[in-house]
Amino acid sequence: MNAKELFKEAAKRDPHISLATVYRNLRLFGELGLVDERRLDKSRCSYEMKTSSEHYHLVCTTCGQVKEFVSPAVGQLVDEVQRNSGFVVTRAILHMEGYCPECKDKVQVE
Repeated sequence: MNAKELFKEAAKRDPHISLATVYRNLRLFGELGLVDERRLDKSRCSYEMKTSSEHYHLVCTTCGQVKEFVSPAVGQLVDEVQRNSGFVVTRAILHMEGYCPECKDKVQVE
Protein backbone atom coordinates (compact mmCIF):
# COMPACT_ATOMS: atom_id res chain seq x y z
CA MET A 1 0.00 0.00 0.00
CA ASN A 2 1.20 3.49 -0.61
CA ALA A 3 0.57 6.36 1.81
CA LYS A 4 -2.36 7.78 -0.15
CA GLU A 5 -4.10 4.39 -0.30
CA LEU A 6 -3.57 3.98 3.44
CA PHE A 7 -4.92 7.50 4.01
CA LYS A 8 -8.10 6.69 2.06
CA GLU A 9 -8.68 3.57 4.14
CA ALA A 10 -7.98 5.38 7.42
CA ALA A 11 -10.27 8.28 6.44
CA LYS A 12 -13.16 5.81 6.13
CA ARG A 13 -12.77 5.09 9.84
CA ASP A 14 -11.82 8.60 10.94
CA PRO A 15 -12.64 11.44 8.53
CA HIS A 16 -10.54 13.85 10.62
CA ILE A 17 -7.24 12.10 9.90
CA SER A 18 -4.76 13.96 7.71
CA LEU A 19 -2.30 12.71 5.13
CA ALA A 20 0.49 14.27 7.21
CA THR A 21 -0.56 12.08 10.16
CA VAL A 22 -0.32 9.00 7.96
CA TYR A 23 3.20 9.94 6.81
CA ARG A 24 4.33 10.70 10.39
CA ASN A 25 3.04 7.36 11.62
CA LEU A 26 4.56 5.45 8.71
CA ARG A 27 7.93 7.02 9.52
CA LEU A 28 7.51 6.12 13.22
CA PHE A 29 6.44 2.55 12.40
CA GLY A 30 9.51 2.25 10.16
CA GLU A 31 11.79 3.45 12.96
CA LEU A 32 10.19 0.92 15.32
CA GLY A 33 10.77 -1.87 12.82
CA LEU A 34 7.06 -2.53 12.26
CA VAL A 35 6.86 -1.64 8.56
CA ASP A 36 9.19 -1.71 5.60
CA GLU A 37 9.34 1.10 3.08
CA ARG A 38 9.81 -0.15 -0.48
CA ARG A 39 10.85 2.09 -3.35
CA LEU A 40 9.53 0.25 -6.38
CA ASP A 41 10.51 2.93 -8.88
CA LYS A 42 11.78 6.50 -8.86
CA SER A 43 8.47 8.04 -7.81
CA ARG A 44 6.55 5.31 -6.00
CA CYS A 45 6.97 4.20 -2.45
CA SER A 46 4.91 1.50 -0.76
CA TYR A 47 4.72 0.26 2.79
CA GLU A 48 4.11 -3.20 4.15
CA MET A 49 4.06 -4.77 7.55
CA LYS A 50 7.38 -6.35 8.38
CA THR A 51 7.30 -10.12 8.22
CA SER A 52 9.78 -12.75 9.22
CA SER A 53 9.88 -14.31 5.74
CA GLU A 54 12.00 -12.83 2.98
CA HIS A 55 10.01 -12.04 -0.12
CA TYR A 56 10.47 -9.97 -3.24
CA HIS A 57 8.31 -8.06 -5.68
CA LEU A 58 7.16 -8.20 -9.29
CA VAL A 59 6.01 -4.79 -10.54
CA CYS A 60 3.90 -4.35 -13.69
CA THR A 61 5.19 -1.31 -15.58
CA THR A 62 1.82 -0.86 -17.29
CA CYS A 63 -0.83 -1.06 -14.55
CA GLY A 64 1.39 -0.78 -11.45
CA GLN A 65 0.23 -4.07 -9.93
CA VAL A 66 2.69 -5.46 -7.38
CA LYS A 67 2.92 -9.18 -6.62
CA GLU A 68 5.08 -10.79 -3.98
CA PHE A 69 7.20 -13.86 -4.63
CA VAL A 70 9.68 -16.02 -2.75
CA SER A 71 12.68 -17.72 -4.25
CA PRO A 72 15.43 -19.81 -2.69
CA ALA A 73 17.66 -18.62 -5.55
CA VAL A 74 17.98 -15.19 -3.91
CA GLY A 75 19.27 -16.75 -0.69
CA GLN A 76 21.70 -18.86 -2.72
CA LEU A 77 22.92 -15.73 -4.51
CA VAL A 78 23.44 -13.96 -1.17
CA ASP A 79 25.44 -16.94 0.11
CA GLU A 80 27.60 -16.93 -3.02
CA VAL A 81 28.23 -13.18 -2.83
CA GLN A 82 29.23 -13.45 0.82
CA ARG A 83 31.59 -16.36 0.11
CA ASN A 84 33.25 -14.63 -2.85
CA SER A 85 33.46 -11.12 -1.46
CA GLY A 86 33.81 -11.51 2.29
CA PHE A 87 30.95 -9.01 2.53
CA VAL A 88 28.28 -9.65 5.18
CA VAL A 89 24.87 -9.15 3.59
CA THR A 90 22.28 -8.01 6.12
CA ARG A 91 19.41 -7.42 3.72
CA ALA A 92 18.61 -8.18 0.09
CA ILE A 93 16.04 -6.03 -1.67
CA LEU A 94 14.81 -7.18 -5.05
CA HIS A 95 12.06 -6.17 -7.38
CA MET A 96 11.58 -7.11 -10.98
CA GLU A 97 9.72 -5.01 -13.52
CA GLY A 98 7.75 -6.29 -16.45
CA TYR A 99 4.18 -7.02 -17.48
CA CYS A 100 1.51 -8.83 -15.48
CA PRO A 101 -0.56 -11.54 -17.21
CA GLU A 102 -3.34 -9.05 -17.96
CA CYS A 103 -1.03 -6.43 -19.52
CA LYS A 104 1.43 -8.65 -21.39
CA ASP A 105 -1.09 -9.33 -24.15
CA LYS A 106 -1.72 -5.59 -24.59
CA VAL A 107 1.94 -4.74 -25.24
CA GLN A 108 4.45 -6.13 -27.63
CA VAL A 109 6.98 -8.05 -25.53
CA GLU A 110 10.36 -8.71 -27.12
